[in-house]
Amino acid sequence: MTEQQLLKKLGLKIKQLRTEKGLSQNAFGLEVNLEKSNVSRLEAGNVNPKFITLVKVAKALNLPVSELVKLD
Repeated sequence: MTEQQLLKKLGLKIKQLRTEKGLSQNAFGLEVNLEKSNVSRLEAGNVNPKFITLVKVAKALNLPVSELVKLD
């Protein structure tokens, strides 16, 4: 799998988990300290997030980072 495919898969997973929690991109962005536009870019797979961003995202979604990045 290419890097772009991995980022796309991660983004889709984040979007799915966020919507399951009933959070808008704006509300989620406030929880993880990202602008709505950056949440959108993350979910679209257009950005390679820093580790600290993944930690914040996982915390906001109430799961360990290892589960967030598990892309089977």
